[in-house]
Amino acid sequence: MKLYKILPIIAFFILQSLVAKSQKKSIDQRVDSLIHLMTLEEKVGQLNQYSGAQATGPVTPRQSYMLNDIRSGRVGSMLNVKGVKDTREIQAQALKSRLKIPLLFGLDVIHGFKTVFPIPLAEAASWDLEAIKMSAHIAAKEAAAAGIHWTFAPMVDICRDPRWGRIMEGAGEDPYLASMIAKARVLGFQGEKLGKIDEVMACAKHFAAYGAVTAGRDYNSVDMSKQQLWQIYLPPFKAAVEAGVATFMNSFSTLNGIPATGNCYLQRDILKKQWDFSGFVVSDWGSIGQMIQWGYAKDKCDAAFKAITAGCDMDMESESYKWNLVKLVKDGKICESLVDEAVRRILYKKFELGLFEDPYKFSNEEREKEVLSDSSHRSFAREIAQKSIVLLKNENNILPLKKLTSKIALIGPLGKARRDLLGEWVVKADESSVTSLYDVLLQKVGKDRVSYVKGCDFSSVSHKGFAEALNIAKQSDIIIMTLGENCSMSGESRSMANINLPEVQEDLFEEIKATGKPVIVVLMAGRPLIFNKIADNASGIIYAWQLGSEAGNAIADVLYGDYNPSGKLPVTFPRSMGQIPLSYDYYNTGKPVKDPNQLSIRYTSAYIDVPNAPRYSFGFGLSYSNFNYSDLKLSANKINGKEKIDVSFKLSNTGKVSGEEIVQLYIQDVEASIVRPVKALKDFKKIKLDSEKSTIIHFTIDKEKLSFYNDSLQWTAEPGEFKVMIGAASDNILLNQSFELLR
Repeated sequence: MKLYKILPIIAFFILQSLVAKSQKKSIDQRVDSLIHLMTLEEKVGQLNQYSGAQATGPVTPRQSYMLNDIRSGRVGSMLNVKGVKDTREIQAQALKSRLKIPLLFGLDVIHGFKTVFPIPLAEAASWDLEAIKMSAHIAAKEAAAAGIHWTFAPMVDICRDPRWGRIMEGAGEDPYLASMIAKARVLGFQGEKLGKIDEVMACAKHFAAYGAVTAGRDYNSVDMSKQQLWQIYLPPFKAAVEAGVATFMNSFSTLNGIPATGNCYLQRDILKKQWDFSGFVVSDWGSIGQMIQWGYAKDKCDAAFKAITAGCDMDMESESYKWNLVKLVKDGKICESLVDEAVRRILYKKFELGLFEDPYKFSNEEREKEVLSDSSHRSFAREIAQKSIVLLKNENNILPLKKLTSKIALIGPLGKARRDLLGEWVVKADESSVTSLYDVLLQKVGKDRVSYVKGCDFSSVSHKGFAEALNIAKQSDIIIMTLGENCSMSGESRSMANINLPEVQEDLFEEIKATGKPVIVVLMAGRPLIFNKIADNASGIIYAWQLGSEAGNAIADVLYGDYNPSGKLPVTFPRSMGQIPLSYDYYNTGKPVKDPNQLSIRYTSAYIDVPNAPRYSFGFGLSYSNFNYSDLKLSANKINGKEKIDVSFKLSNTGKVSGEEIVQLYIQDVEASIVRPVKALKDFKKIKLDSEKSTIIHFTIDKEKLSFYNDSLQWTAEPGEFKVMIGAASDNILLNQSFELLR
């Protein structure tokens, strides 16, 4: 290409670079100028967040109190205010303050706003990163149209204890899968760059290791080695930072004796220094003040000192900063520059969102009506709900059902449910618009072919409805039982000591099964449950989680084969409470068991009453297709740290219908300076194949995939033997081969 043609291109890219730098410099300068104008009281005000559900409407003492602080510039953010009318009204009050600094409006938009998508744990079962990203984007689009700037999601906590109710908010047990999902959710919520009117700021929570609370009990302590922290629990948070997440939220829990809210190691050393995080950190609800109950702070003044020193920038609802930071600065206990740093981080995000140019940027009533009535959102909700369903059992190919089945008995407390299909954290959903399974079955097969009886409640011991359920079961050809949890049995502050399916539901199943009719069980829950009798005796089992607005349609689509199930478990399902916590990437021990499905052989690391193996393993899920794995090839059997290995194999759909398979790559580091797990997920792909078709799948293994945190917390790959394992689940490895990493 001639020089006169190249120069304009070079000039264009130089200009673009300069513009980008000037824009960033412009925000920095504007933030600095604004901070220079602010009083100490106004600075502290930016660090104060109120819950504003009562900020509009009838006058109350609480409302007057909040509005006075807003007009005085002593509030930086509000949560729990939603809708253009209310957010605009409160923003107008903020613009009466001396410096007219706009408010941030935050909300827990966890799995949808008006359109409710599957709970995050269910979406993780799809292993479909683009679908998960789109789910977050639509949720952000609806929330932004209703005046929201900021969602307190995604929750990226690793959880290996299903007793913890908040397992439903995360992506399960595996750091690699959870990291990929964390990136997808962050990009879905906020896009590549803040400022668009159909996106909101994301918030990675809860920093850190909240999913490992002792005994699975919410708000409890966490104790673990730093190596485990870095290897298992921090990767999804680091992935969120790499995706550009705008904010972090710290945890209610402690980490090795120090509350996360006051934990300098987490917030300053790791997040802000090592990871160079440029956003801001918000406390969880009242968690600054709760350091007093922990016995870590003397009073709210001491709590404020410890939180701001540790790097917590915004105080959610404890008012510890509001009443104490000014005094702490004036008494010389903290430097004003510490406050300035926190204020700078918050103001920068307000400038990035464009709120200083237009405080009402997200407050357009016409856009709100248009976006919240977009029918394509419901269509996508059905699509991702289909992808989230996991087929656990299909004895003698009982599924899919034929639409001409003469008589169906629908039995169980969730057959006609609507609200319970949405799960926890529902923001603006219209319960009446939720599709129940009963309604959809009527549409699919006709009113004359479907009978419904509730049979029992969720956990009541009453058998009063059993007789009626048995009566319709005997008159039917196929029985579909809808069992599991209601919407209030999982979520925050919903920890359970016993995650067995309630006994009354298992009793009902046993009596229905005794009729001799084929029984298909649809289990709906926010967590893994233990249901051994059903696992052993049902003809078919669908794990449907809590799927949101289109739950009924999605479940029926799978039952009748209109959608071929493709979901796989993102978390291990135990067979016994005594196995918890449980994950697939365990250590072999010095006395390993040869067969985890057998009872203990003496002097091995096993139970004497149940097998070591879980009921359903991480990565497990069936399909109406059959997939064959063959011809594993490695491009080399020895590499150095700068080289890569191409892993290839043949995947064939030998079934009669088109289907999707989630192929999984695991690696074992056979010998290392610290004990390594028997296998660890390092890659996966979701592949769609038509019947009788094959394709060649490729994975790449490099030094990064072989690295781990050693005992000195160094990220390293050590020379030696590695095993490559390809399979359909963590316990269903179909191909394997070894290679060596050289020095």
